[in-house]
Amino acid sequence: MVRVPKSTRATLAQAVRNPLAFIAERWTPENRTVRRAALGALILACVIVVTGGAVRLTGSGLGCPTWPKCTADSLTTTAEMGFHGYIEFGNRLLTYVLCAAVGWAIIAARSQKPMRRSLTRLGWAQFWIVMGNAILGGIVVLVGLNPYTVAAHFLLSTALITVATLMWVRTADGEGDAPPRPLVGQAVQQLVWCLIVASGLLVAVGTVVTGSGPHAGDSSDVPRMDIGALGLDWEGVSKLHAVLAWIVVSLTFALWFVLKAVDAPRGPLARTRALFLILLAQGVIGYVQYFTELPEVLVGAHMLGSCLVWIAAVRVLMSLQERPRSEPDIPAQPDPELSAV
Repeated sequence: MVRVPKSTRATLAQAVRNPLAFIAERWTPENRTVRRAALGALILACVIVVTGGAVRLTGSGLGCPTWPKCTADSLTTTAEMGFHGYIEFGNRLLTYVLCAAVGWAIIAARSQKPMRRSLTRLGWAQFWIVMGNAILGGIVVLVGLNPYTVAAHFLLSTALITVATLMWVRTADGEGDAPPRPLVGQAVQQLVWCLIVASGLLVAVGTVVTGSGPHAGDSSDVPRMDIGALGLDWEGVSKLHAVLAWIVVSLTFALWFVLKAVDAPRGPLARTRALFLILLAQGVIGYVQYFTELPEVLVGAHMLGSCLVWIAAVRVLMSLQERPRSEPDIPAQPDPELSAV
């Protein structure tokens, strides 16, 4: 029997007790590695929204009729489930890929020197949102694609995208954990918060448009949101969604004009311009899908556009301040002339 050296046993015990600290002691990633890891988690968060939309648009929402198993007797999809089973189960598997991307972002942030706790907290926040949304996704299946749970599922995905965007923005070169320093006046900040609120309402009302619209997510007759009590029908809520979109576009244009007038830094101007262009593209897709009776491809593109609009809006908000990296204190060096005296 070969004896394991005491030092090796101690190392293995440390790796088991705290694997993140174990890795951090032996690896120091460059900031671009951390930034790429954060971007990867953000991209996967958007991808899973689009694939979730594909599940609904292909009528595969109940391709796996139960949860956490795919069927009562099988953890995975079976040949009898057909095309819809593969689509639904594939989307479930993508959750594990997203978890791996978030885990990699956490490891990279934890191993950076000096460690920034704000980044690791944002990484862990993503992890718990993913876990919560996975459970909510299971509930969506168990309640037969109730449109209100489907809407909550999408909104929680939007929360994930929000946190992932914050982490990605905070990994920029030169960004630190010092208290934020505003780059614009209070009036401009208030205008941006109005833009954020309007954008959030736009996304929320979009879930109502989806929940009351024709794409139910399954080939069977799935109930849709009952908005008649609000005095609205699907046409009415779609028009409300369009009005909110125009409000967001107007606020974005007003913000760009104000930033130019006050000679704001380049960052906020560039982020506002990007948001404006994304909104225009999203508006074109929205109107085309409305007048062409909601073709599935355009609805999927509109869902991706919703993610991009929200990411751009959050980036505008974050561009209004900076957090300079605090340099470590360097001990004062003695003057050689004074030392010689």
